[in-house]
Amino acid sequence: MGNSLLHTRLTERLGCRHPIIQTAMGWIAEPPLVAAVCDAGGFGFLGAAVMTPAELTMKIADLRARTAQPFGVNFHMFQPGAAAIVELIIANRAQIRAVSFGRGPDAQIIRRFRDAGILCIPTVGAVKHALKMVELGVDMITVQGGEGGGHTGSVATTILLPQVLDAVDVPVIAAGGFADGRGLAAALAYGAAGIAMGTRFLLTQESPVPAATKQHYLAAGTDQIFVTTKIDGMPQRMLRNALAQRIDAAGRTAMAARALHAAWKLKAQTGASFKDLYRAARGMTGHGGLTWGQALMAASAPMLIQKAVVEGCPDDGLMATGLVAGRLRDVPTCLELIDRIMTEATTRLTALGQLADVPLATAGDY
Repeated sequence: MGNSLLHTRLTERLGCRHPIIQTAMGWIAEPPLVAAVCDAGGFGFLGAAVMTPAELTMKIADLRARTAQPFGVNFHMFQPGAAAIVELIIANRAQIRAVSFGRGPDAQIIRRFRDAGILCIPTVGAVKHALKMVELGVDMITVQGGEGGGHTGSVATTILLPQVLDAVDVPVIAAGGFADGRGLAAALAYGAAGIAMGTRFLLTQESPVPAATKQHYLAAGTDQIFVTTKIDGMPQRMLRNALAQRIDAAGRTAMAARALHAAWKLKAQTGASFKDLYRAARGMTGHGGLTWGQALMAASAPMLIQKAVVEGCPDDGLMATGLVAGRLRDVPTCLELIDRIMTEATTRLTALGQLADVPLATAGDY
């Protein structure tokens, strides 16, 4: 694409051709998807928040074998093995260009990443969190409005994005509700450096999500997507199914029992000790603003998502989703999707440029 408007601080700093980021989704943002996004000109994040250090070692090697393009890694500091994951990322700094996180590193760890040439790009859902991240020294910020999937806030992207743009002086990436070139053009018009998409990349051919689960996403209308606080006490946007409805109707006792069961499964899968889980939960309560029960459920909730997106049992698992899923009806390749977005964005930006050249009509012309 020759349009200079589509060359932004995002493409310049991340080393990708197009200002499009694929967000890190646990068990979905795997090497085949990330490599396909990067080779198509976007920038993909490997979803390491559900990986052990040993798993991440293998996944990074796999990803580096699939693509020569730079990529990112997503993690959080409260997961078991976080310290080892930080070292792994830094050891692979030749190709890992960025890290993303929610409840993330402190200023010291951020400084270590930056000294290694790795950009820090947290995701925030409030202006105060954006300001805090800039204070800690991050390089860019992804702003996710309330339309986004998984944990989400109540402020729509169209309100939150300009608020953050006015408040910080680092490049801002828009997330929450984006799926096409019109959205990219709109984000750039606001002043963002690009867009980040999760659900749209979930519904691509390279996404590892089983066909049965993808069909549930494709069939959903916006009225089948809702926000619940019953997964871990914080608002999460989910696709409505039998399990999600049961959880949403559950009382505190049932929530606690489910959290303990999922935590046991998490321990078995990751090899984490009870001491590791205790430390992770304690870190979340101390720095993440969660109660003990919320922290335990937050640490184990991915096991419920795994049932749908890995095992292909959409009725028995949870399906995090952005509201945009309600209008997605196809499963393109990543290359087809990114090329389509760039063509649409160029068309819209060109049309706006032509509109700017037309003299404004007087009131009497209407």
